[in-house]
Amino acid sequence: MKIINVFILFFIYSVTLSAQEKKEKIKPIPEEKSFTTKHEITSGGKSIKYNAVASETYLKNDVGESVASIWSVAYIKDGISDQSKRPVTFVFNGGPGSASMWLHMGMFGPQLVKVNSNAKEDDGAAPYNLVANKNGLFDLTDFVFIDPVGTGYSRVVGKGKVKDFWGLTEDANSIAKFMRQWITEQNRWFSPKYIAGESFGTTRAVAVANALEGGGQNMSLNGLILISQALDYAGSTSIQDNITSYLTYLPSMAATAWYHKKAGVGETLESFIEECRNYTYNSYAPALYKGSLLGEIEKNEVAKKLSYFTSLSKGYILKANLRILMPRFQKELLSEEGLAVGRLDGRFMGNEVDKLSDGPHLGDPASYQISAAYTASLNYYYVTKLKVKMDRPYITSNSEINTKWNWRTEPEGKAWEPTTVNVARKLSETMRRNTEMKIMVASGYYDLICPFFDAEYTFSRHGIEREKIKMTYYEGGHMMYTHEPDFIKLSDDIREFLSN
Repeated sequence: MKIINVFILFFIYSVTLSAQEKKEKIKPIPEEKSFTTKHEITSGGKSIKYNAVASETYLKNDVGESVASIWSVAYIKDGISDQSKRPVTFVFNGGPGSASMWLHMGMFGPQLVKVNSNAKEDDGAAPYNLVANKNGLFDLTDFVFIDPVGTGYSRVVGKGKVKDFWGLTEDANSIAKFMRQWITEQNRWFSPKYIAGESFGTTRAVAVANALEGGGQNMSLNGLILISQALDYAGSTSIQDNITSYLTYLPSMAATAWYHKKAGVGETLESFIEECRNYTYNSYAPALYKGSLLGEIEKNEVAKKLSYFTSLSKGYILKANLRILMPRFQKELLSEEGLAVGRLDGRFMGNEVDKLSDGPHLGDPASYQISAAYTASLNYYYVTKLKVKMDRPYITSNSEINTKWNWRTEPEGKAWEPTTVNVARKLSETMRRNTEMKIMVASGYYDLICPFFDAEYTFSRHGIEREKIKMTYYEGGHMMYTHEPDFIKLSDDIREFLSN
């Protein structure tokens, strides 16, 4: 009996200790931090006075407990008496796992970092070139830059768990909750509302627009600005046996080969791309779907034509079985020069140590040649201009999020098989419920991760009403605004989109 009693006491003690340990793991909830500063900027030929509010917003669970802190920076025009006539645009980047730094410091913010416009030089070391945004849109709209949980200064708090935020559906719900909360606190329910997202941020934008229709607080958006769209991942995932990707990437390969003067010499970029479009639809697609049924004569003809568009040798293309994976194209296009081209932007070039690796091994030169400048500039800007003082680093990119991301579109317990990420059908349905919502799609010709032809392919299917879509193109890459002429053109195109 004594042995049994001792065992019972030990069991009770162990359970109690375990409960205490779990309780201790619940992080305390610090007070929300907020920093407000006043500024003035010239935008659209007008002098605009505005308040910059860099702050934490706590999201609560169903029982009213704070579970996450969302960091945002809002730029709000001063002296507006009728907010119903003042639009507000919510902005975020992609990843998943990226903070809003890129669009904040590269496109929409009041101060921008400028890197080499022609992608010829690395950003080097500090100091960097931080300038006023002379092509800003502050005369047209307020801005709210959002960092999802795990990025920037945003994090889980209290009983919050990352699994409740790190997923396609979970992420969209949390951003939708933040937007409703911000709109309510600022009394902006009558304001026109837009979302501007980039890359996965476009996936998120569509998911958020859909989520805003539920939750007992239906909020309709006036428009989405989709920069380097990624709605149907079949067209932006370069892997073996994904026939869609071979088709969607070919025109971007042709454009990049043209840029580096390897193909289409003597032709304009637009005419060369149009020729490639027609070939892709009318000849390349049927050849790929024939597979091994393709005869040798026809196979050689296809290889010859692919060589014409990409400048890769016919022999190389035949060895690849007429299927060129993007990492191999990056490595092979300038192989004679010992260079690999960028993925985010094919204009960039990296000098590789290993000249024979199957794809760039140093990383993406379009990323590592500008990221230091962006990171340093944002941190400098926060401290010197916005007077932000935080007790932790600003996380520009969190790789842990991507490894733990939940792509399920169905709740736990309901049958679901892994499939290519696709929110295009959601967009089509949302547009039919909200008939006033406009869509602008901005694509860079040299984007080798979210190709422009994939945007055309995506928006011509899924029941999307094409006449409500504005497609715009730029001679840059994924972040076309790093190319100064494209930055100006993109700003003008968005200005027209918002004005109309």
